[in-house]
Amino acid sequence: MIKIGTDIIEISRIKIFVDKNIKNLTRIFTDLEIKYSFSKKNPYEHFAVRFAGKEAVKKAFTNHLDFRNIEIFNDELGKPNVKVNNIFQKNISISLSHSRYYAVAFVIIN
Repeated sequence: MIKIGTDIIEISRIKIFVDKNIKNLTRIFTDLEIKYSFSKKNPYEHFAVRFAGKEAVKKAFTNHLDFRNIEIFNDELGKPNVKVNNIFQKNISISLSHSRYYAVAFVIIN
């Protein structure tokens, strides 16, 4: 059975969250995601698209996952991938995109 999940979020909402919770980002994001996002010129876009990715994964799974158990990472070519409970998920395809105002993610689980 194929499962899908999608999510869209306003980048401004994530900016507010990040700015207010700079010390508590690990409640949602892994250390790798935080380091990656802050290495970018506009980290809020990268936090937002990773948040959307986590939400899309959660929607595709039937059981409840904690945000910290989902990690969105890029391979050496820049392609986004997913780890769940620290295990690379070959059966999860994820697409991430963002514009100036919105971030969106789409997930397919085979």
